[in-house]
Amino acid sequence: MSDKKANTPDQPYQPIPFAKKHRISVEDAKAIIEKHGADRKSADKEARRVAV
Repeated sequence: MSDKKANTPDQPYQPIPFAKKHRISVEDAKAIIEKHGADRKSADKEARRVAV
């Protein structure tokens, strides 16, 4: 088994992996995560808007 702590859907994203996933700045990622918290669906949706 892996010792890595898995992110579950009820936890907010970490800024750096989230920024890389959506190809946005870490600052934008932090702002989105702060705004949406653990709501990953909303965070992903906003990140797609920012990335365009």
